[in-house]
Amino acid sequence: MPELPEVETTLNGIKKHIQNQKIKSVNVYQHKLRYRIPKSFSSDIEGQKILNVSRRGKYLIFKLERSSLLAHLGMSGSIRVHTNTQSVPEKEKHDHLDFFFSNGYCLRYNDPRRFGLWLPIKHDYSEHPLIKNLGPEPLSNQFTAIYLANKAQKRKTSIKSFLMNSKIVVGIGNIYASEILFLSLIKPDKPVHKINNDQFSLIVKNTKKVLKQAIKQGGTSLKDFVNSDGKKGYFKQKLNVYGREGLDCLKCKEEILCITICQRSTYYCSSCQS
Repeated sequence: MPELPEVETTLNGIKKHIQNQKIKSVNVYQHKLRYRIPKSFSSDIEGQKILNVSRRGKYLIFKLERSSLLAHLGMSGSIRVHTNTQSVPEKEKHDHLDFFFSNGYCLRYNDPRRFGLWLPIKHDYSEHPLIKNLGPEPLSNQFTAIYLANKAQKRKTSIKSFLMNSKIVVGIGNIYASEILFLSLIKPDKPVHKINNDQFSLIVKNTKKVLKQAIKQGGTSLKDFVNSDGKKGYFKQKLNVYGREGLDCLKCKEEILCITICQRSTYYCSSCQS
């Protein structure tokens, strides 16, 4: 699933092409995504200018003149930019939406598994049920060791599940949680109420480090993720533990192990992490 760096990479790739541009037309080829796209989708947004494109957690928010669009890439979705409507390639099987703009650009949404969403919102998007209860952004000043320590009190969940809870902090998925905890020398199944303040400080420091690095490098190179240019991300080359079960730890040479936490494969070094 695309995580925060992949969504941020997508945002950076599309915003410069479509902000302050008018939506000339929209083609909906598949209405059945995670939430059904309404029949009035195209007519409701055509003719409106995109005033801003932003991100909240793993959601993209398109602020229009009279409404907003809330988008999520789901498990396998991607948004690609075509710079000239005359050169837009023929629609493929999993292409579900095309947005055509006044400057000649086209955004195409592709989603093989159809777990993504495109929701029109007429009211304040920040009050939408999918948005309003989200935790702070991990790269913001609100994400601190003190904040995490307060949230962790009396909780018995694992630290990895805690970090992946979007009501605690947004955008940290399975891959980056494993990487953050490796750098913080913390075993992923350690109960969160047993994490001390120094460890929370490490988690915050390494969260910002890992996510910034991933954003800079274009996201994680999963088989389903491509950025707005249709290219694979390449952060996977830098991964320390994720997907490396049975291989030597890059730090201590002990074997990388894999356990399951909340039905997700979780990778760690039993020597480095405790």
